[in-house]
Amino acid sequence: MDEIAMAALYARDETCRALGIALDEVSAGRAVMRMTVGAAMVNGHGAAHGGYLFLLADAAFSYACNSHGPVTVAQAAQVVFLAPAAVGDELVAEAVERTRAGRNGVYDVTVVRQADGAVIAEFRGQSVVIAGRPPTG
Repeated sequence: MDEIAMAALYARDETCRALGIALDEVSAGRAVMRMTVGAAMVNGHGAAHGGYLFLLADAAFSYACNSHGPVTVAQAAQVVFLAPAAVGDELVAEAVERTRAGRNGVYDVTVVRQADGAVIAEFRGQSVVIAGRPPTG
């Protein structure tokens, strides 16, 4: 895993940085990211909008599957929402590689509420390698 490449990828990740999604850890086939649910992130029920939960999980998935070096993107993903999150909740997404075969990979991401460890969502992403190494600058 190239730490410089991961730092450069995060530096170019305007969405994560704008939403305050932090990259805590990255290693081969694994990544941990965190986000605090803001007032603009909740739906009409006062719960974190599923799109933001998906985005947090998808971001962790992205860093985990790109940790091997070649440019890798999602080819499919699904999420199961298990519990609500509220404004002020700090959420942590841990992505773990399950398998890679050729250009394809499968990753599971668990999103938990930091305060009590409650599982908020489970995400499964399938990746595909599309090119060589990403730019580092």
